[in-house]
Amino acid sequence: MTEKEYNKCVDLYSDNLFRFIVKNLEHAEDARDVVQNSFEILWKHCKDVPFEKAKSYLFTVGYHNMIDHVRKVKRITLVDQFKDEEKISENRVHNAKEVLEKALSKLSEVQRSLILLKDYEGYSYDEIGEMMELNPSQVKVYLHRARIHLKNYLVKMENVI
Repeated sequence: MTEKEYNKCVDLYSDNLFRFIVKNLEHAEDARDVVQNSFEILWKHCKDVPFEKAKSYLFTVGYHNMIDHVRKVKRITLVDQFKDEEKISENRVHNAKEVLEKALSKLSEVQRSLILLKDYEGYSYDEIGEMMELNPSQVKVYLHRARIHLKNYLVKMENVI
């Protein structure tokens, strides 16, 4: 891959990769770090990665970096110390976006990634399989199970209200 092709990859895929990562991590700064790291790895391996395979390579690297980041964050425990008067009361108004995000958070990392790649980003089963190192039939089965979990969560009234 040439430098010009690399720059074209940045223009074409950075937004899609960021959207995918931020939906999973839910923190924009962490997602930016993962995306930047993914493009850095692509740059280091640009001689080995043909331009036609750059998109799937980026999403595969991004997915693995995201998983590594999640594992690292799980090991670190942060304690927030607030005074009682500094705490903000929580008066939440439920809406569809919050309910869907909560439902997605109940899924495993793999299931959430599959839902986001297929239903939010519109990738094919083959592309998702290549990105996540699964075969297309595994993608279909895992995606079906994830959708069943979402359906079961969303039909319960106490989860929606």
